[in-house]
Amino acid sequence: MTTTLADIAEKTGLSQATISRTLNNKPGVSSKTKAMIFKTMEELGMNPSASRATEMKQVALITPDMSNPIFANFATNLSVLLSQQHTLPLLCAYTLYGGNESSYMEEILNYHISGAIFLSGQYDTKGADLSHYYTLAKQRIPMVFLNASAHEVDGFYVETDDMTAVNMALTHLINLGHSKIGLLFGDKDHYPSIRKYEAAERFFHEKKIDHDPRLTVWTTYGIGSGQMATTALIKAGATAIMCASDQLALGAIKAATALNLSVPEDISITGYDDSLAMNYISPSLTTVRQPVDLMSRALVNGFNTLQADPRTATKRNIAIYEPELVVRGSTGICRVRR
Repeated sequence: MTTTLADIAEKTGLSQATISRTLNNKPGVSSKTKAMIFKTMEELGMNPSASRATEMKQVALITPDMSNPIFANFATNLSVLLSQQHTLPLLCAYTLYGGNESSYMEEILNYHISGAIFLSGQYDTKGADLSHYYTLAKQRIPMVFLNASAHEVDGFYVETDDMTAVNMALTHLINLGHSKIGLLFGDKDHYPSIRKYEAAERFFHEKKIDHDPRLTVWTTYGIGSGQMATTALIKAGATAIMCASDQLALGAIKAATALNLSVPEDISITGYDDSLAMNYISPSLTTVRQPVDLMSRALVNGFNTLQADPRTATKRNIAIYEPELVVRGSTGICRVRR
């Protein structure tokens, strides 16, 4: 089991900032407090002497709502990988309803972090305020980003090939005989959604398919929003729906069920991510799998590269990984003519 700053803080009743200062030999911590921290670390199976000798690093791991399984999956993988190289992950999770990414920045700087890994954030939104990234850049703090490219921010980017992902999903549905394919994306200003939309448009153009604009819907990521959007797509005649996330796909299945439609007999649905449990729902979800293990390693390697050579932090480095289509029970031959 991976031990984090949060584990030590919970057991000692101290703040993570105090523990961070202790591990990095920063001033302002009493000898009594240090002794308590090192004793607690021993109880948790950590080696305080090794930690002090190597000046254990902390990396901020910034993620949106952990109720989305794909972010929890990445966070778990990254925590293990960082701990293996004697780096403590400082988990910073925010939601639409409590806190935000920028509110963490000032607090994060108090921890004397060695870098920041962003699983999502304002960098993936067109026209968003990017000032807090510039603040970190001025402090020469390495930044690594997942699945979006903010062209104005230097750092290391690890992405899934969205064009390949969309082509896989649409080709699968076309081969099953579907021609009225609904497209369910996230927000219109969300770079990954924009990329998927552009990939779908290119696919239909190259295949000479006249795609009805009523079969494209933009919404927010979530099961509830996916359910509402799917109702509109079904009314527009969709026999299949390609969703930009597994959460949206779960909402789509829920909408179909509410309309007394059977999946996949009446309508086929694909997701995106292959997050945990998608093989265990009914019907199991056909989805595009992100290579989480490989991408997690790339994120950590990116951080190591930026830290080893600060000059690379003033450039945009991008590593793109190919996804995999996982065919399960939510897609089938088109039998409906709407």
